[in-house]
Amino acid sequence: MTTLTAAEDTRPVRKRPLSPSRIVLHAFLIITALLWLAPVAWAVFTSFRPYADTAKNGYVSFPHSLSLVNYRTAWSQADIPLHFWNSMIITLPAIVLILLFAASVAYVVSRFSFWFNVPLLIFFMAANLLPQQVIITPVYEMYLRIHLPTWLSESGLAYDSFIGLIAINVAFQTGFCTFVLSNYMKTLPKSLTEAARVDGASVTRQFFGIIMPLCKPAFAALAVLEFTWIYNDFFWAVVLMSSGDKRPITSSLTSLSGQYFTDNNLIAAASVLVALPTIMVFALLQRQFISGLTLGATKE
Repeated sequence: MTTLTAAEDTRPVRKRPLSPSRIVLHAFLIITALLWLAPVAWAVFTSFRPYADTAKNGYVSFPHSLSLVNYRTAWSQADIPLHFWNSMIITLPAIVLILLFAASVAYVVSRFSFWFNVPLLIFFMAANLLPQQVIITPVYEMYLRIHLPTWLSESGLAYDSFIGLIAINVAFQTGFCTFVLSNYMKTLPKSLTEAARVDGASVTRQFFGIIMPLCKPAFAALAVLEFTWIYNDFFWAVVLMSSGDKRPITSSLTSLSGQYFTDNNLIAAASVLVALPTIMVFALLQRQFISGLTLGATKE
């Protein structure tokens, strides 16, 4: 049998013909993408326009002037650097704890067989099935009764503390990550851990030395999702945080809304500034995010 090199194989590559179904599919995807991008593009466009311009000519009009005044005002008036730092204090530790706890449970569920295997996975998924608004009152009352040392909370309570917001996000997001990681770990060959067990590796060594490195694509994909969800959280920040200087960046938008007057152009500029970190994270980890979603979907 003879083999042809890439240079010798000069056969033309046949392109897949465009069928009516593919044309309809591409048209649907293009229209959907435009519908999703239109509000974002309109918000960016509005953020560069002075309020006087839109008040006189309307938002659907040709701009007479464009400037960065709204961005400078939003940056200082909403105190965005402080609230951004608060969001990082909440988001980054929460992501680390979520992935660690989820990976630990997923490892047990996917690698060990016992009668409580499936109920354990359902237990961790239950938090995602319950709407957050349903338990707002018991959670609020519980946070007022949980005492913490002063080095964890200035108020001495779980309420109005960073650790409280970290804990509630970990509680609600661990179930989803456990479900994803357990399915991903099931695609990993069991021969890897069996060989390590024969060599005398403990369960902890197998988990941290073999399973965790192989789950990096899944960790990257989940980290992007969790960063977006926790960073954009507004509900728990308002319910469980009373000090304005401790609230995350999403709450900084409320300080720009007045009782009798709201500058929508200023709100648009602040919204763009608030959304920039999530866009940057997705742009930097886009390849890992896509690979993490596709790896493990099919088996060879």
